[in-house]
Amino acid sequence: MTSVDLNLLAALDVLLTERSVTAAARRLGLSISATSRTLARLRSATGDPLLVQAGRSLVPTPYAEQLAGRVHALTREARAVLAPAVDHMDPALLERTFTIRANEGFVALFAAALVASITEAAPHVRLRFAPKPDKEAAPLRDGRIDLEIGTAGASAPEMRSQLIFRDHFIGAVRLRHPILEGLMTPERYAACGHVVTSRRGASTGPVDDALHELGLRREIVAIVPGFVDALNIARRSDLIALVPRSSIRDGDVTSQGLEGFDLPVATPELAISVMWHPRLDADPAHRWLRQKLVATCRAAA
Repeated sequence: MTSVDLNLLAALDVLLTERSVTAAARRLGLSISATSRTLARLRSATGDPLLVQAGRSLVPTPYAEQLAGRVHALTREARAVLAPAVDHMDPALLERTFTIRANEGFVALFAAALVASITEAAPHVRLRFAPKPDKEAAPLRDGRIDLEIGTAGASAPEMRSQLIFRDHFIGAVRLRHPILEGLMTPERYAACGHVVTSRRGASTGPVDDALHELGLRREIVAIVPGFVDALNIARRSDLIALVPRSSIRDGDVTSQGLEGFDLPVATPELAISVMWHPRLDADPAHRWLRQKLVATCRAAA
């Protein structure tokens, strides 16, 4: 903006407030002559006298009176934009909606505790849980999603992440299921019917790879999109559900009528993380939300 000197805006704000070149010069840290020249430049820029002599004082023209409120607001806003980012944020005064993308298993297990923790500290904050059909990074990049929960991937290397907790797969069956009696072996495990979880409909995974190494193959009877669905089927049948350990917790509604057991084969560990776009790193409200989410979910897990 080579044709606009924004310093004139700040000078005009002071001149209209003080209505005195001498007083304005004092506040601006300029000489009286320099302030007079600034007023002359403002008159030239606006095409209006702005302040005119009335006895021993200056009075604003009608146009200057119209400008006064706008000039003050613009000056204050410009200073706020160019000031260093505020690092302190009072959650009690925060009014904002955050969108968290997570699968229904996370929502079922942690949403209640997270909502209670967030709203207790920040009563004007709303949480919107969005479905997670895939790991597409575009919603994080364009701001439609504030946070994503899941296992960190390599599809969007610029994304920031923080580990929430570590998990591992277990088997889950109805109470008094026959497999709970006696020694748990890969052969007994593979001989049962199984329900597995996959958003993309995949029927095999790390458990099948481990069984294959032993010359075994399990029978997949059902494939469902979420862990809650798998647990509901296992609760009402003899099928074994493959679910994260965190999904079976004492006293939790999703765990009622079910019992978990360690798998008879080794599977890779699950690292559950929160992910966000780096442009939100320095946002105090977003940083507070991340810290609150991690602490709450670790305690609940």
